[in-house]
Order: sequence, then C-alpha cells, then structure tokens
Amino acid sequence: MASRIFTPLRVASRRLHAVKSYQPLVQFPVRTVAYISKAEPTTPSTTSAFSPTSTSTSTSTSTSERNSGPPTAKYIETNPKKVISSRTPTPAVSGTSLPDAPATPSPAVVETDSNGQPIDWTQSYHGLGTSAFSLQTAAVLQAPISPDDIEVKPDGIVYLPEIKYRRILNAAFGPGAWGLAPRGQLTVHEKLVTREYALVVHGRFVAQARGEQQYFNEEGVSTAAEGCKSNALMRCCKDLGIASELWDPRYIRKFMKEHAVQQWVEHITTKKRKQIWLRKDDDVRYPFKKT
Repeated sequence: MASRIFTPLRVASRRLHAVKSYQPLVQFPVRTVAYISKAEPTTPSTTSAFSPTSTSTSTSTSTSERNSGPPTAKYIETNPKKVISSRTPTPAVSGTSLPDAPATPSPAVVETDSNGQPIDWTQSYHGLGTSAFSLQTAAVLQAPISPDDIEVKPDGIVYLPEIKYRRILNAAFGPGAWGLAPRGQLTVHEKLVTREYALVVHGRFVAQARGEQQYFNEEGVSTAAEGCKSNALMRCCKDLGIASELWDPRYIRKFMKEHAVQQWVEHITTKKRKQIWLRKDDDVRYPFKKT
C-alpha cells in the first residue's frame, strides 16, 4: 500500500514529464522581429535576411522558418514591413554638386550717354552718325541679294521676307548685338495697327521707322502687332543698304520681266476672275485657281 501512495511532489514530477513528452507534437509559429539601427546605415551584404545564416533576430526561430529560403508571396503580403526593412539600401548618387549661387548678384550693365545719364531708347538718338561700320560689316550689309530670295505679291509688289533681313543683321553684327526699341505705344485703328521702332546696333541709334499691319478681327490684334514690328524692321534696314535693289525702279522692272508673269485666275469662293502676278517658278495657290 505504501508503494502506491504518491506524494504531491512525485505527482507534479510525473505531470511535468508528460508535458515535455507531448511538446514535439504541437509547434506554434514563432515570428522573427528584425531590429535595424536608424543611426548607423546598414552595409550591403550578400547574405539574405531570410537565409539560414542570418543572426539579426531578437528571438529564436523555428527550424521550418530558418530553412524556408526566399520569402513567399503570402509571407510578403502578411509581413510587408519586414520585407522592406531587409532590402539592400540604395547607394548615394555620386557626382559633382552644383556650385552655390553668389551671395550678391552682379550689377546689371546700364548704358549711359556722354553725360553719364542712362539712355532712354524711347526718345534717345545716342550714337547717331558717330562712326562708320567696318568694311567687312559693310560688305555683308550691302551684298547683292539673290533673285531666288525675292517674293512677288499678287498685286505685283516685290519684297524680301522679314526673316532674311534678320539673317543679314545676324551675319553682319552677330545675334544679340542689335535690337528694335519701341518709340511709343501701339496705335490700334479700326483695321490697322501702327508703332514706331528704332534700330539700335552695338548701343548706337541707327535708324527709325513706323511699321504697320492690317487685321480683320479683335483676336488678330496681337498677331498684327508682331507683323507691325517686322514691317518697321524692313524699313529701318533701308538706312543700312540691305536689299536696296527692291527700292530701285529699274531693278524691279528687270526682275519682273525675267522672273515674274501675269496669270488669269478665278477666286474659288466668289468665282470672280482677275489677273495676278506670281513668280514663273510658282504655282497658283489658294484661294485662286488657274483658268
């Protein structure tokens, strides 16, 4: 009878052995918590955070999780923060940084007259006729124009497109060495805009002319203002000898005889017929058609 009576200490010991014997049958997943220092950047490593040799965990992991290899899609979905924290940090961008801006901006250069006063190009004639341009510049300005550059309007007026005046000025003085200074406000009439401009070259007043341009509705005023400026430029260039042939009546008659022709045409909309001038190497264009 004595051998069958168990003391409380022996009963507790038997229960403890029973629990230990059943531990391998039930395994609970153990989460791994990674602690990454924010003060010191982590160095890139060829060992993955999910590899079996990783030791940056605060708790021991189960054998199945340590040997699982790369994270599965389900693991990434349930543990996004752990996956992001284990990525290799992006290295800093190398290269030379831009220099700092100067503490004080350099003062703008202000043109002054002989008295030291700032030049007001809306009314000044500073530098007019003081000296001649160089021979090389004069040769570019006064070079004969090619007949292929001349255009003919339907009414028989010959002209050089304004962009070619600008090209000649750029070739003679260089881009930025010349400009048009307005000499008043834009005057808007019922169907016409006008404005006066001065041509300034190397800080010298060279010529002045009033440009004009027609318009047909209020939305076209801004476009007409730009055409007015181009018209003033063409007139100012007369004083520099650019395309001076187009103001010579004998040259115009010779050019029209050799390179232009009159043609009977019909207006597509109104069906009216009339004669127009055009270059011999041009075709009749809208709104006319050849009859």
